[in-house]
Amino acid sequence: MDRAIDPLDLKLLDRWQRDLPLVPRPFAEIGALAGCPEQVVIRRLMSLLEAGKITRVGATCAPNTVSASTLAAVSAPDEAVEAVAEIIGNEPGINHSYLREHHWNLWFVATGPDRDHVSRALERIRAQTGLEVLDLPIVRPFNIDLGFRLNAEAGRSPAPRRPVRLERLQEGDNDLLQALTTGLPICERPYAQLAAKLGRSETEILERIADLHGAGIISRLGVIVRHRALGWRSNAMVVWDIAPERIGAAGPALAAHPGVTLCYERRPVEGVWPYRLYAMIHATSRQMAQDILADAARLPELENAAHHTLFSTRCFKQTGAMISHQVTLSSQGRRQDAPAF
Repeated sequence: MDRAIDPLDLKLLDRWQRDLPLVPRPFAEIGALAGCPEQVVIRRLMSLLEAGKITRVGATCAPNTVSASTLAAVSAPDEAVEAVAEIIGNEPGINHSYLREHHWNLWFVATGPDRDHVSRALERIRAQTGLEVLDLPIVRPFNIDLGFRLNAEAGRSPAPRRPVRLERLQEGDNDLLQALTTGLPICERPYAQLAAKLGRSETEILERIADLHGAGIISRLGVIVRHRALGWRSNAMVVWDIAPERIGAAGPALAAHPGVTLCYERRPVEGVWPYRLYAMIHATSRQMAQDILADAARLPELENAAHHTLFSTRCFKQTGAMISHQVTLSSQGRRQDAPAF
């Protein structure tokens, strides 16, 4: 991580990646705890947003609950990477797109209101690029929090996962969740401004967010960081070829390993892509990532499991997920192109 980061910025980024206060003036409460005025918190967060160090202040949702998603990949020729990445990034619902060190080199997450939307997006990408598309839907998550402990040498331990209770959803929640995943306004009364946009009251919005968070539908509410811009530049997706009957033990063990920031099971593609268990390692150096991986590979639950490491070299896009058919991205949801690391 960048050791020159301002101490107040570090406190805002490290403490408030989750549990954003559900009060009318959340940034005033954060300021009181941080020992600074509300307007200083607002200015600092706006500055971090404009500098590309955070993507938004808002929410992430549990996967495949209120929307559908899949991890996908194509094998783009070196000379066509830019053009293919642009086609992928322009497709509505693509919220992450990365170049990785592998024959399957362009990886992206396709999201949408339902699986049909995601399938149509993948088909359009196939048609426009002429490339085969790997479709790797999630089977079960073990750690999807992706919070970073910025003042430590390794990633944050996974937050406890709450059971998802979809029966708590109400009419209008999808529009609220879309707004939260796009990003809250960074102002004195963000929930009131959001409520006005949705034609609802501030009190109702606060109650609905609390209920959706308690139901596990909102998995995290807080500052969503851009890890690369903060120094976490050596990031690897590690895929494990492991028998299905071993994943129930291996997944939780891998998810709990220090430095593993995401962990989940995905459906393989027979004869093409055999890997079922996935982990993300975010580190400040390639050596640090390799050391974390070496330790993880020694877990008894992963004994003799073949794995492959795909380091990320470029981020083409990183935004919130698409939940509603009617999506208007704010400045917090803009496309973000990043240089190679």
